[in-house]
Amino acid sequence: MASDRKYIFITGGVVSSLGKGLTAASIALLLESRGLKTAMLKCDPYLNVDPGTMSPFQHGEVYVTDDGAETDLDLGHYHRFSQSKISALSNVTTGQIYDTIIKKERRGDYLGKTVQVIPHVTDEIKQRIVRAGAQDPETQVVLVEIGGTVGDIELLPFVEAIRQFRHEHPGHCLNIHLTYVPYLKAAGEVKTKPTQHSVQMLREIGIVPDIIICRCEEKLSDELKEKTSLFCGVRKDLVIDEADVEHTIYEVPLTLQQQGLDDKICNMLSLPHTRADLASWEAMVERARYPKRKVRIGVVGKYLSHKDAYKSVFEALRHGAIAHEADLEICCFESDKLLQSDQPIEEQLGECDGYLVPGGFGERGWMGKIMAAKYCREKKIPYFGICLGMQVMCVEFARHVLDIHDANSTEMDPETPNPVISLLSEQRDVRNLGGTMRLGAYPCAIRQGTRAFASYGSEEISERHRHRYEFNNEYSAPFEEKGMRLSGIWKQGSLCEITEVADHPWMVGVQFHPEFQSKPNAPHPLFRDFIGAALAHRANNVG
Repeated sequence: MASDRKYIFITGGVVSSLGKGLTAASIALLLESRGLKTAMLKCDPYLNVDPGTMSPFQHGEVYVTDDGAETDLDLGHYHRFSQSKISALSNVTTGQIYDTIIKKERRGDYLGKTVQVIPHVTDEIKQRIVRAGAQDPETQVVLVEIGGTVGDIELLPFVEAIRQFRHEHPGHCLNIHLTYVPYLKAAGEVKTKPTQHSVQMLREIGIVPDIIICRCEEKLSDELKEKTSLFCGVRKDLVIDEADVEHTIYEVPLTLQQQGLDDKICNMLSLPHTRADLASWEAMVERARYPKRKVRIGVVGKYLSHKDAYKSVFEALRHGAIAHEADLEICCFESDKLLQSDQPIEEQLGECDGYLVPGGFGERGWMGKIMAAKYCREKKIPYFGICLGMQVMCVEFARHVLDIHDANSTEMDPETPNPVISLLSEQRDVRNLGGTMRLGAYPCAIRQGTRAFASYGSEEISERHRHRYEFNNEYSAPFEEKGMRLSGIWKQGSLCEITEVADHPWMVGVQFHPEFQSKPNAPHPLFRDFIGAALAHRANNVG
Protein backbone atom coordinates (compact mmCIF):
# COMPACT_ATOMS: atom_id res chain seq x y z
CA MET A 1 0.00 0.00 0.00
CA ALA A 2 2.78 2.46 0.90
CA SER A 3 4.41 2.26 -2.52
CA ASP A 4 1.07 3.04 -4.20
CA ARG A 5 0.22 5.92 -1.89
CA LYS A 6 -0.79 9.19 -3.59
CA TYR A 7 0.03 12.72 -2.40
CA ILE A 8 -1.89 15.95 -2.91
CA PHE A 9 -0.06 19.18 -2.10
CA ILE A 10 -2.18 22.26 -1.44
CA THR A 11 -0.56 25.70 -1.61
CA GLY A 12 -2.08 29.16 -1.28
CA GLY A 13 -1.54 32.42 -3.07
CA VAL A 14 -2.33 36.16 -3.06
CA VAL A 15 -3.52 36.48 0.57
CA SER A 16 -3.70 34.39 3.72
CA SER A 17 -6.90 33.11 5.36
CA LEU A 18 -8.32 31.88 2.06
CA GLY A 19 -9.38 28.60 3.62
CA LYS A 20 -6.72 26.11 2.56
CA GLY A 21 -7.50 23.99 5.61
CA LEU A 22 -11.20 23.97 4.82
CA THR A 23 -10.48 23.14 1.17
CA ALA A 24 -8.07 20.33 2.08
CA ALA A 25 -10.60 18.89 4.55
CA SER A 26 -13.35 19.10 1.92
CA ILE A 27 -11.23 17.20 -0.60
CA ALA A 28 -10.54 14.54 2.03
CA LEU A 29 -14.28 14.19 2.63
CA LEU A 30 -14.96 13.82 -1.10
CA LEU A 31 -12.29 11.14 -1.49
CA GLU A 32 -13.51 9.28 1.60
CA SER A 33 -17.05 9.35 0.22
CA ARG A 34 -15.63 7.17 -2.58
CA GLY A 35 -14.26 4.65 -0.11
CA LEU A 36 -10.66 5.92 -0.13
CA LYS A 37 -8.66 6.21 3.08
CA THR A 38 -6.91 9.54 3.67
CA ALA A 39 -4.26 11.07 5.91
CA MET A 40 -3.64 14.78 6.40
CA LEU A 41 -0.66 16.97 7.24
CA LYS A 42 -0.45 20.71 7.94
CA CYS A 43 2.97 22.33 7.39
CA ASP A 44 3.33 25.62 9.28
CA PRO A 45 6.28 27.87 8.36
CA TYR A 46 6.66 29.66 11.71
CA LEU A 47 9.65 29.06 13.98
CA ASN A 48 7.59 28.23 17.07
CA VAL A 49 7.83 24.54 17.90
CA ASP A 50 4.03 24.50 18.17
CA PRO A 51 1.29 27.09 18.76
CA GLY A 52 0.95 26.14 22.43
CA THR A 53 2.54 29.32 23.77
CA MET A 54 1.27 31.64 21.03
CA SER A 55 -1.37 34.27 21.79
CA PRO A 56 -4.92 33.36 20.74
CA PHE A 57 -5.24 36.92 19.44
CA GLN A 58 -2.50 36.24 16.92
CA HIS A 59 -2.80 32.58 16.11
CA GLY A 60 -6.33 31.63 17.07
CA GLU A 61 -7.28 28.34 18.66
CA VAL A 62 -4.82 25.64 19.66
CA TYR A 63 -6.25 22.29 18.59
CA VAL A 64 -5.25 19.37 20.83
CA THR A 65 -4.97 15.78 19.59
CA ASP A 66 -5.53 12.54 21.49
CA ASP A 67 -1.78 12.04 21.85
CA GLY A 68 -1.39 15.47 23.44
CA ALA A 69 -0.01 17.55 20.57
CA GLU A 70 -0.81 21.26 20.53
CA THR A 71 -1.46 21.96 16.86
CA ASP A 72 -2.82 24.38 14.29
CA LEU A 73 -6.56 25.06 14.22
CA ASP A 74 -6.78 23.66 10.67
CA LEU A 75 -6.51 20.20 12.22
CA GLY A 76 -9.93 20.91 13.69
CA HIS A 77 -11.25 21.27 10.13
CA TYR A 78 -9.57 17.98 9.23
CA HIS A 79 -11.34 16.24 12.12
CA ARG A 80 -14.76 17.79 11.47
CA PHE A 81 -14.81 16.95 7.76
CA SER A 82 -12.84 13.71 7.47
CA GLN A 83 -12.12 10.41 9.15
CA SER A 84 -8.35 10.89 8.89
CA LYS A 85 -6.32 10.01 11.96
CA ILE A 86 -5.25 13.29 13.59
CA SER A 87 -2.14 13.15 15.78
CA ALA A 88 1.19 14.84 16.48
CA LEU A 89 2.31 13.53 13.08
CA SER A 90 -0.43 15.59 11.39
CA ASN A 91 1.22 18.97 12.04
CA VAL A 92 4.80 20.08 11.47
CA THR A 93 6.38 23.50 11.97
CA THR A 94 9.65 25.03 10.85
CA GLY A 95 10.52 25.17 14.55
CA GLN A 96 10.13 21.39 14.86
CA ILE A 97 12.19 20.80 11.72
CA TYR A 98 15.09 22.96 12.87
CA ASP A 99 14.91 21.63 16.43
CA THR A 100 15.25 18.09 15.09
CA ILE A 101 18.10 18.97 12.73
CA ILE A 102 20.09 20.90 15.33
CA LYS A 103 19.80 18.01 17.81
CA LYS A 104 21.02 15.61 15.11
CA GLU A 105 23.94 17.92 14.31
CA ARG A 106 24.92 18.16 17.99
CA ARG A 107 24.87 14.36 18.27
CA GLY A 108 27.13 14.08 15.24
CA ASP A 109 24.52 12.33 13.09
CA TYR A 110 25.68 14.27 10.02
CA LEU A 111 29.28 13.03 10.42
CA GLY A 112 30.78 16.48 10.27
CA LYS A 113 29.03 17.58 7.09
CA THR A 114 27.90 21.18 6.60
CA VAL A 115 24.20 21.27 7.54
CA GLN A 116 22.18 23.16 4.94
CA VAL A 117 18.60 23.93 3.93
CA ILE A 118 19.12 21.64 0.93
CA PRO A 119 19.30 18.74 1.50
CA HIS A 120 18.97 18.51 5.28
CA VAL A 121 15.92 20.71 5.92
CA THR A 122 14.08 19.55 2.81
CA ASP A 123 14.89 15.90 3.59
CA GLU A 124 13.43 16.29 7.09
CA ILE A 125 10.26 17.83 5.63
CA LYS A 126 9.91 14.96 3.16
CA GLN A 127 10.33 12.44 5.98
CA ARG A 128 7.50 14.14 7.89
CA ILE A 129 5.27 13.85 4.82
CA VAL A 130 5.98 10.12 4.60
CA ARG A 131 5.38 9.63 8.34
CA ALA A 132 2.02 11.41 8.20
CA GLY A 133 0.88 8.97 5.52
CA ALA A 134 2.27 5.96 7.36
CA GLN A 135 0.17 6.50 10.51
CA ASP A 136 -2.24 3.99 9.02
CA PRO A 137 -0.80 1.41 6.61
CA GLU A 138 -4.12 1.40 4.73
CA THR A 139 -3.87 5.09 3.80
CA GLN A 140 -4.26 5.63 0.05
CA VAL A 141 -4.12 9.43 -0.26
CA VAL A 142 -2.11 11.92 1.80
CA LEU A 143 -3.20 15.57 1.68
CA VAL A 144 -0.46 18.03 2.59
CA GLU A 145 -1.44 21.64 3.25
CA ILE A 146 1.39 24.17 3.07
CA GLY A 147 0.59 27.08 5.38
CA GLY A 148 1.26 30.69 4.47
CA THR A 149 1.29 32.28 1.04
CA VAL A 150 3.51 31.57 -1.95
CA GLY A 151 6.19 34.26 -1.97
CA ASP A 152 6.74 34.20 1.79
CA ILE A 153 10.46 33.71 2.53
CA GLU A 154 9.81 31.23 5.33
CA LEU A 155 7.73 29.07 2.98
CA LEU A 156 10.53 28.34 0.51
CA PRO A 157 11.95 25.18 2.18
CA PHE A 158 8.49 23.56 2.22
CA VAL A 159 7.79 24.43 -1.41
CA GLU A 160 11.21 23.14 -2.45
CA ALA A 161 10.59 19.95 -0.46
CA ILE A 162 7.32 19.20 -2.26
CA ARG A 163 9.00 19.98 -5.59
CA GLN A 164 11.64 17.36 -4.78
CA PHE A 165 9.03 14.93 -3.47
CA ARG A 166 7.11 15.03 -6.74
CA HIS A 167 10.31 14.51 -8.71
CA GLU A 168 11.09 11.45 -6.57
CA HIS A 169 7.54 10.04 -6.82
CA PRO A 170 6.47 10.55 -10.46
CA GLY A 171 2.83 9.81 -11.16
CA HIS A 172 1.96 9.79 -7.46
CA CYS A 173 1.66 13.52 -6.74
CA LEU A 174 -0.76 16.33 -7.52
CA ASN A 175 -0.38 20.07 -6.93
CA ILE A 176 -3.47 22.13 -6.12
CA HIS A 177 -3.10 25.89 -5.80
CA LEU A 178 -5.76 27.85 -3.94
CA THR A 179 -5.79 31.49 -4.94
CA TYR A 180 -7.90 34.61 -4.61
CA VAL A 181 -9.93 36.18 -7.41
CA PRO A 182 -11.14 39.55 -6.06
CA TYR A 183 -14.11 41.62 -7.14
CA LEU A 184 -13.24 45.31 -7.41
CA LYS A 185 -16.40 47.17 -6.54
CA ALA A 186 -15.23 50.52 -7.97
CA ALA A 187 -14.42 48.94 -11.34
CA GLY A 188 -17.32 46.49 -11.23
CA GLU A 189 -14.96 43.73 -12.37
CA VAL A 190 -13.55 40.42 -11.19
CA LYS A 191 -9.76 40.40 -11.54
CA THR A 192 -7.63 37.33 -12.34
CA LYS A 193 -4.30 39.20 -12.32
CA PRO A 194 -3.44 38.34 -8.67
CA THR A 195 -3.95 34.67 -9.53
CA GLN A 196 -1.71 34.99 -12.58
CA HIS A 197 1.09 36.51 -10.50
CA SER A 198 0.67 33.91 -7.76
CA VAL A 199 0.96 31.03 -10.23
CA GLN A 200 3.92 32.72 -11.89
CA MET A 201 5.74 32.88 -8.53
CA LEU A 202 4.95 29.21 -7.94
CA ARG A 203 6.30 28.23 -11.37
CA GLU A 204 9.50 30.20 -10.74
CA ILE A 205 10.12 27.99 -7.70
CA GLY A 206 9.58 24.90 -9.84
CA ILE A 207 5.97 23.98 -9.00
CA VAL A 208 3.43 23.78 -11.80
CA PRO A 209 -0.12 23.55 -10.42
CA ASP A 210 -2.28 20.78 -11.83
CA ILE A 211 -5.51 22.30 -10.50
CA ILE A 212 -6.31 25.89 -9.57
CA ILE A 213 -9.09 26.54 -7.07
CA CYS A 214 -10.27 30.14 -7.09
CA ARG A 215 -11.69 31.65 -3.92
CA CYS A 216 -14.23 34.26 -4.95
CA GLU A 217 -17.44 35.95 -3.86
CA GLU A 218 -19.51 34.63 -6.78
CA LYS A 219 -19.05 31.75 -9.21
CA LEU A 220 -16.63 32.49 -12.02
CA SER A 221 -17.90 32.88 -15.57
CA ASP A 222 -16.61 30.63 -18.37
CA GLU A 223 -14.79 33.64 -19.77
CA LEU A 224 -12.85 34.18 -16.54
CA LYS A 225 -12.03 30.48 -16.29
CA GLU A 226 -10.73 30.56 -19.87
CA LYS A 227 -8.59 33.58 -19.09
CA THR A 228 -7.17 31.94 -15.97
CA SER A 229 -6.52 28.77 -17.94
CA LEU A 230 -4.67 30.63 -20.71
CA PHE A 231 -2.42 32.74 -18.48
CA CYS A 232 -1.74 30.06 -15.86
CA GLY A 233 -1.22 27.09 -18.16
CA VAL A 234 -3.92 24.95 -16.59
CA ARG A 235 -6.76 23.34 -18.55
CA LYS A 236 -10.04 25.21 -18.26
CA ASP A 237 -11.84 22.21 -16.73
CA LEU A 238 -9.17 22.19 -13.99
CA VAL A 239 -9.94 25.77 -12.97
CA ILE A 240 -12.42 25.33 -10.11
CA ASP A 241 -14.26 28.12 -8.35
CA GLU A 242 -14.85 28.04 -4.62
CA ALA A 243 -17.39 30.81 -4.11
CA ASP A 244 -18.64 32.04 -0.76
CA VAL A 245 -21.37 29.74 0.55
CA GLU A 246 -24.69 31.14 1.69
CA HIS A 247 -25.54 29.19 4.82
CA THR A 248 -22.74 27.01 6.23
CA ILE A 249 -19.13 26.07 5.52
CA TYR A 250 -20.29 22.46 5.35
CA GLU A 251 -21.66 23.23 1.90
CA VAL A 252 -18.13 23.63 0.50
CA PRO A 253 -17.51 19.92 -0.30
CA LEU A 254 -20.81 19.78 -2.15
CA THR A 255 -19.98 22.83 -4.29
CA LEU A 256 -16.62 21.28 -5.18
CA GLN A 257 -18.21 17.96 -6.05
CA GLN A 258 -20.73 19.67 -8.30
CA GLN A 259 -17.77 20.79 -10.42
CA GLY A 260 -16.38 17.25 -10.51
CA LEU A 261 -13.26 17.96 -8.46
CA ASP A 262 -13.14 14.48 -6.96
CA ASP A 263 -13.55 12.90 -10.42
CA LYS A 264 -10.68 14.97 -11.77
CA ILE A 265 -8.41 14.06 -8.85
CA CYS A 266 -9.17 10.36 -9.23
CA ASN A 267 -8.46 10.55 -12.98
CA MET A 268 -5.16 12.37 -12.56
CA LEU A 269 -3.91 10.09 -9.78
CA SER A 270 -5.32 6.83 -11.24
CA LEU A 271 -7.43 6.25 -8.13
CA PRO A 272 -10.37 3.81 -8.08
CA HIS A 273 -13.55 5.27 -9.56
CA THR A 274 -16.11 4.19 -7.00
CA ARG A 275 -19.37 6.09 -6.65
CA ALA A 276 -19.41 8.89 -4.10
CA ASP A 277 -21.86 8.54 -1.21
CA LEU A 278 -22.57 11.91 0.39
CA ALA A 279 -26.17 11.19 1.44
CA SER A 280 -25.63 11.70 5.19
CA TRP A 281 -23.57 14.85 4.61
CA GLU A 282 -26.21 16.27 2.28
CA ALA A 283 -28.93 15.53 4.84
CA MET A 284 -26.91 17.36 7.53
CA VAL A 285 -26.42 20.38 5.26
CA GLU A 286 -30.14 20.38 4.49
CA ARG A 287 -30.92 20.57 8.22
CA ALA A 288 -28.46 23.44 8.59
CA ARG A 289 -29.90 25.36 5.64
CA TYR A 290 -33.57 25.02 6.66
CA PRO A 291 -33.85 25.22 10.47
CA LYS A 292 -37.25 24.91 12.15
CA ARG A 293 -36.56 26.93 15.29
CA LYS A 294 -34.13 29.46 16.73
CA VAL A 295 -31.74 29.42 19.66
CA ARG A 296 -29.54 32.20 21.04
CA ILE A 297 -26.37 31.29 22.93
CA GLY A 298 -24.17 33.76 24.81
CA VAL A 299 -20.44 33.05 24.88
CA VAL A 300 -18.66 34.83 27.74
CA GLY A 301 -14.92 34.84 27.03
CA LYS A 302 -11.79 36.94 26.78
CA TYR A 303 -10.50 36.27 23.24
CA LEU A 304 -13.67 37.07 21.34
CA SER A 305 -12.13 39.83 19.23
CA HIS A 306 -10.32 37.08 17.29
CA LYS A 307 -12.98 35.01 15.57
CA ASP A 308 -10.80 31.88 15.41
CA ALA A 309 -9.77 31.84 19.09
CA TYR A 310 -12.79 29.66 19.95
CA LYS A 311 -13.19 28.06 16.52
CA SER A 312 -13.99 24.53 17.70
CA VAL A 313 -16.37 25.81 20.39
CA PHE A 314 -18.37 27.82 17.87
CA GLU A 315 -18.47 24.91 15.43
CA ALA A 316 -19.52 22.45 18.15
CA LEU A 317 -22.37 24.80 19.09
CA ARG A 318 -23.43 24.80 15.44
CA HIS A 319 -23.30 21.00 15.40
CA GLY A 320 -25.60 20.89 18.43
CA ALA A 321 -27.99 23.32 16.75
CA ILE A 322 -28.01 21.30 13.52
CA ALA A 323 -28.95 18.19 15.53
CA HIS A 324 -32.03 20.07 16.78
CA GLU A 325 -32.74 21.68 13.38
CA ALA A 326 -32.21 25.06 15.01
CA ASP A 327 -30.90 28.34 13.68
CA LEU A 328 -28.07 29.35 16.01
CA GLU A 329 -27.31 32.92 16.97
CA ILE A 330 -24.10 33.37 18.97
CA CYS A 331 -23.86 36.50 21.11
CA CYS A 332 -20.33 37.34 22.27
CA PHE A 333 -19.63 39.01 25.62
CA GLU A 334 -16.14 40.16 26.58
CA SER A 335 -15.90 39.04 30.20
CA ASP A 336 -13.60 41.85 31.34
CA LYS A 337 -16.11 44.46 30.19
CA LEU A 338 -18.94 43.07 32.33
CA LEU A 339 -17.34 44.69 35.39
CA GLN A 340 -16.91 48.06 33.72
CA SER A 341 -20.59 48.79 33.24
CA ASP A 342 -23.08 50.26 35.69
CA GLN A 343 -25.84 48.12 34.15
CA PRO A 344 -27.13 45.09 36.05
CA ILE A 345 -25.62 41.83 34.80
CA GLU A 346 -28.97 40.64 33.39
CA GLU A 347 -29.14 43.72 31.19
CA GLN A 348 -25.57 43.33 30.01
CA LEU A 349 -25.99 39.68 29.09
CA GLY A 350 -29.28 40.23 27.31
CA GLU A 351 -31.84 37.53 26.75
CA CYS A 352 -29.93 34.45 25.65
CA ASP A 353 -31.31 30.94 25.98
CA GLY A 354 -28.07 29.58 27.39
CA TYR A 355 -24.54 30.70 28.19
CA LEU A 356 -21.18 29.06 27.57
CA VAL A 357 -17.93 30.03 29.28
CA PRO A 358 -14.98 28.55 27.33
CA GLY A 359 -11.38 27.90 28.31
CA GLY A 360 -8.71 30.53 28.79
CA PHE A 361 -5.72 31.54 30.83
CA GLY A 362 -4.98 34.38 33.24
CA GLU A 363 -6.86 36.70 35.56
CA ARG A 364 -8.29 39.15 33.01
CA GLY A 365 -12.05 38.70 32.76
CA TRP A 366 -12.17 36.22 35.67
CA MET A 367 -14.71 38.15 37.74
CA GLY A 368 -16.92 38.80 34.71
CA LYS A 369 -17.15 35.06 34.11
CA ILE A 370 -18.03 34.45 37.76
CA MET A 371 -20.81 37.04 37.47
CA ALA A 372 -22.16 35.20 34.40
CA ALA A 373 -22.09 31.83 36.21
CA LYS A 374 -23.89 33.29 39.23
CA TYR A 375 -26.53 34.82 36.97
CA CYS A 376 -27.15 31.49 35.21
CA ARG A 377 -27.29 29.50 38.45
CA GLU A 378 -29.71 31.86 40.17
CA LYS A 379 -31.95 32.41 37.13
CA LYS A 380 -31.95 28.70 36.16
CA ILE A 381 -30.56 29.45 32.69
CA PRO A 382 -28.60 26.63 30.98
CA TYR A 383 -24.86 27.02 31.54
CA PHE A 384 -21.97 25.12 29.98
CA GLY A 385 -18.49 25.64 31.42
CA ILE A 386 -15.47 24.30 29.53
CA CYS A 387 -12.06 24.00 31.24
CA LEU A 388 -11.70 27.44 32.88
CA GLY A 389 -15.50 27.68 32.55
CA MET A 390 -15.86 24.70 34.91
CA GLN A 391 -13.42 26.29 37.36
CA VAL A 392 -15.45 29.51 37.22
CA MET A 393 -18.57 27.52 38.01
CA CYS A 394 -16.91 25.87 41.03
CA VAL A 395 -15.48 29.07 42.51
CA GLU A 396 -18.82 30.87 42.07
CA PHE A 397 -20.62 27.99 43.81
CA ALA A 398 -18.13 28.03 46.69
CA ARG A 399 -18.49 31.77 47.19
CA HIS A 400 -22.25 32.11 46.96
CA VAL A 401 -23.67 28.72 48.00
CA LEU A 402 -21.05 27.42 50.45
CA ASP A 403 -20.44 31.00 51.71
CA ILE A 404 -16.66 30.64 51.29
CA HIS A 405 -16.36 34.26 50.23
CA ASP A 406 -12.61 34.17 49.62
CA ALA A 407 -12.69 30.99 47.53
CA ASN A 408 -10.52 31.29 44.45
CA SER A 409 -8.18 29.61 42.01
CA THR A 410 -4.46 29.71 42.71
CA GLU A 411 -4.03 30.79 39.10
CA MET A 412 -5.74 34.07 40.01
CA ASP A 413 -4.51 34.34 43.61
CA PRO A 414 -1.58 32.06 44.55
CA GLU A 415 -2.05 32.98 48.23
CA THR A 416 -5.80 32.35 48.46
CA PRO A 417 -6.74 30.71 51.79
CA ASN A 418 -9.41 28.64 50.04
CA PRO A 419 -7.94 27.21 46.83
CA VAL A 420 -11.03 25.54 45.39
CA ILE A 421 -9.04 25.32 42.14
CA SER A 422 -5.33 24.65 42.52
CA LEU A 423 -2.23 23.86 40.51
CA LEU A 424 -1.42 20.23 39.87
CA SER A 425 1.31 19.20 42.31
CA GLU A 426 3.62 18.14 39.49
CA GLN A 427 3.23 21.59 37.87
CA ARG A 428 4.33 23.74 40.81
CA ASP A 429 7.99 23.91 39.86
CA VAL A 430 7.51 24.10 36.10
CA ARG A 431 9.19 27.06 34.42
CA ASN A 432 9.18 25.99 30.75
CA LEU A 433 5.57 26.52 29.66
CA GLY A 434 5.72 24.71 26.32
CA GLY A 435 3.89 21.37 26.40
CA THR A 436 3.85 21.09 30.23
CA MET A 437 0.09 20.98 30.83
CA ARG A 438 -2.16 17.98 31.16
CA LEU A 439 -2.56 17.42 27.44
CA GLY A 440 -4.38 14.89 25.29
CA ALA A 441 -6.96 12.21 25.92
CA TYR A 442 -7.71 10.85 29.40
CA PRO A 443 -10.41 8.40 30.49
CA CYS A 444 -13.25 9.61 32.67
CA ALA A 445 -15.63 7.50 34.75
CA ILE A 446 -19.19 8.88 34.86
CA ARG A 447 -21.71 8.38 37.66
CA GLN A 448 -25.05 6.93 36.66
CA GLY A 449 -28.10 9.08 37.24
CA THR A 450 -26.29 12.28 36.30
CA ARG A 451 -26.82 14.63 33.38
CA ALA A 452 -23.40 13.67 32.09
CA PHE A 453 -24.44 10.01 32.01
CA ALA A 454 -27.71 10.93 30.31
CA SER A 455 -25.72 12.72 27.60
CA TYR A 456 -23.01 10.13 27.01
CA GLY A 457 -25.02 7.00 27.78
CA SER A 458 -21.81 5.41 29.02
CA GLU A 459 -19.96 4.93 32.31
CA GLU A 460 -16.55 5.56 30.75
CA ILE A 461 -15.52 8.10 28.15
CA SER A 462 -12.31 9.63 26.79
CA GLU A 463 -11.84 13.39 26.33
CA ARG A 464 -8.95 15.72 25.51
CA HIS A 465 -7.38 18.11 28.01
CA ARG A 466 -5.31 21.29 27.95
CA HIS A 467 -4.85 22.83 31.40
CA ARG A 468 -2.67 23.08 34.50
CA TYR A 469 -5.21 23.69 37.27
CA GLU A 470 -7.69 21.23 38.79
CA PHE A 471 -10.58 21.06 41.23
CA ASN A 472 -9.22 20.66 44.77
CA ASN A 473 -10.57 17.37 46.19
CA GLU A 474 -10.40 18.77 49.75
CA TYR A 475 -13.65 20.58 48.92
CA SER A 476 -15.48 17.56 47.46
CA ALA A 477 -17.60 16.76 50.52
CA PRO A 478 -19.05 20.27 51.11
CA PHE A 479 -19.70 20.68 47.40
CA GLU A 480 -21.65 17.41 47.24
CA GLU A 481 -23.58 18.26 50.41
CA LYS A 482 -24.76 21.55 48.92
CA GLY A 483 -25.83 20.08 45.58
CA MET A 484 -22.79 20.28 43.31
CA ARG A 485 -22.36 16.77 41.91
CA LEU A 486 -18.90 15.62 40.88
CA SER A 487 -20.29 13.43 38.13
CA GLY A 488 -17.09 12.55 36.25
CA ILE A 489 -13.75 11.42 37.71
CA TRP A 490 -10.37 10.50 36.28
CA LYS A 491 -9.80 7.51 38.52
CA GLN A 492 -6.06 7.18 38.04
CA GLY A 493 -5.43 10.66 39.37
CA SER A 494 -8.63 10.94 41.45
CA LEU A 495 -9.34 14.23 39.69
CA CYS A 496 -12.74 15.79 39.06
CA GLU A 497 -13.58 15.98 35.36
CA ILE A 498 -17.29 16.92 35.34
CA THR A 499 -19.41 18.96 37.73
CA GLU A 500 -23.12 19.76 37.63
CA VAL A 501 -25.61 21.60 39.83
CA ALA A 502 -28.25 19.11 40.94
CA ASP A 503 -31.23 21.48 41.32
CA HIS A 504 -30.62 23.31 38.04
CA PRO A 505 -32.21 22.47 34.66
CA TRP A 506 -28.78 22.18 33.00
CA MET A 507 -25.64 23.59 34.58
CA VAL A 508 -22.64 21.47 33.65
CA GLY A 509 -18.90 22.11 33.76
CA VAL A 510 -16.17 19.94 32.26
CA GLN A 511 -12.42 20.16 32.82
CA PHE A 512 -11.71 18.83 29.33
CA HIS A 513 -12.40 20.21 25.85
CA PRO A 514 -15.33 18.31 24.29
CA GLU A 515 -15.40 20.70 21.31
CA PHE A 516 -12.35 18.96 19.84
CA GLN A 517 -14.31 15.76 19.16
CA SER A 518 -17.51 17.20 17.70
CA LYS A 519 -18.48 16.75 14.05
CA PRO A 520 -21.39 18.30 12.10
CA ASN A 521 -22.94 14.91 11.39
CA ALA A 522 -21.95 13.51 14.82
CA PRO A 523 -22.39 16.36 17.35
CA HIS A 524 -20.76 16.00 20.72
CA PRO A 525 -23.42 14.77 23.20
CA LEU A 526 -22.78 17.59 25.69
CA PHE A 527 -23.13 20.30 23.05
CA ARG A 528 -26.21 18.54 21.68
CA ASP A 529 -27.85 18.42 25.10
CA PHE A 530 -26.77 21.95 26.04
CA ILE A 531 -28.53 23.26 22.93
CA GLY A 532 -31.52 21.06 23.77
CA ALA A 533 -31.68 22.57 27.28
CA ALA A 534 -31.39 26.08 25.81
CA LEU A 535 -34.26 25.36 23.43
CA ALA A 536 -36.37 24.07 26.34
CA HIS A 537 -35.57 27.22 28.34
CA ARG A 538 -36.57 29.35 25.37
CA ALA A 539 -39.85 27.48 24.96
CA ASN A 540 -40.67 27.87 28.66
CA ASN A 541 -40.00 31.60 28.60
CA VAL A 542 -41.77 32.61 25.39
CA GLY A 543 -43.99 35.57 26.11
